Amino acid sequence: MTQYLFFVSLIIASSILLIPLSTRFRAPILFVFLVIGMLLGEDGPGGILFEGFSLTHSIGSVCLALILLSGGLDTRFRDVRAAALPAALLAGPGVIVTALVVGVGYSLVLGAPLAEGLLFGAVVSSTDAAATFMSLRSGGIVLDRRPRQTLLVESGINDPMAIFLTITMVEIVDTGAALTWVSLADTLPLLLQQLGLGALIGLAAGWAASTLKNRVRLPSGLASPFILSIGLMAFSGTGVIGGSGFLAVYLFGLVVANHAPVPPTRTIQFHDGLSWIAQICLFVLLGLLVTPSALPELALAGLTLAAILFLVARPAAVAACLMPCRLPLREQGYIAWMGMRGSVPIFLSIFPVISPGPITPSFFNLVFVIVVISLLFHGLTASALARWLGLDRETGEPPTDR
Repeated sequence: MTQYLFFVSLIIASSILLIPLSTRFRAPILFVFLVIGMLLGEDGPGGILFEGFSLTHSIGSVCLALILLSGGLDTRFRDVRAAALPAALLAGPGVIVTALVVGVGYSLVLGAPLAEGLLFGAVVSSTDAAATFMSLRSGGIVLDRRPRQTLLVESGINDPMAIFLTITMVEIVDTGAALTWVSLADTLPLLLQQLGLGALIGLAAGWAASTLKNRVRLPSGLASPFILSIGLMAFSGTGVIGGSGFLAVYLFGLVVANHAPVPPTRTIQFHDGLSWIAQICLFVLLGLLVTPSALPELALAGLTLAAILFLVARPAAVAACLMPCRLPLREQGYIAWMGMRGSVPIFLSIFPVISPGPITPSFFNLVFVIVVISLLFHGLTASALARWLGLDRETGEPPTDR
């Protein structure tokens, strides 16, 4: 145990020290964490043979819960109101449109069954808030409020839809059931159950935890661990009864941060640190899980599908969903471009691999290629595009608070 503890602590400490360096050179830090994992893996100097998909799934669930909890705590209600409609449309219908377009493209490019293509589309359909705003932060961008909050809130609440679509399509692919409108419609009650329970428990638990924290005089050092424990209870308890734990924990953090008379600064900082550690652990573990020598043969398919996702599916979803919101075209364009993929698609690609169906680890590797392309391409262009479109508060027009 002491050797494992030393090894894990060394990796986390080294990764933290690389963050200022990556910021200085404007390198996508999450990609750096993936590289660390690959260097430790079977094809790297570390030589660690790791094939623990189930273990990664379990650890990844907790890491994502911590990341979403921190994201909720760092969001203000006034910003949610400003971006509620566009974010909700992108997190619901937008995810479905993205999954459909990518699914058809996957089926045509690889000659695979449409059900498998839709499974792939569901896996890569959600955006990643952490990846997006780390790219903006490393580029020194202070993004205008409306596009910033639209991207942030969308990324915080679109994971449940992507998870639901993934689980639904995994069941269809594994059982070989016919892909019909009736079979898809039969899943709607489950979707309503997951979203309804997730929202109800997340909001109720956030109100209860915030009320208790305000009324019970806890020692200052215990307030943040108390919020953490209740947040994880909301996450796991919601999952036990069939709801979306990821939606619950995000809404829990949102209520806790905004129910108090003043934002709980120490709690927000505490969970921000936990979020960084969770992201380091998750991305290093995902990098360790992938086999780099198997990636070159998937490069062409990965580039083609990435082009379909980023240049066709995401813009189509944004154009269709944001039409009623009357956002300026430059804001729509930036939101369409910054549909950045991160840990969630790689995490979701583990579901079909560990299930008893026909999906092989090559599916996981292909998703990994697309995420790497996104981290590099979007990460290196995020700041330049924001400045070019005049959405940087420092170089563009005054921020719009509408």
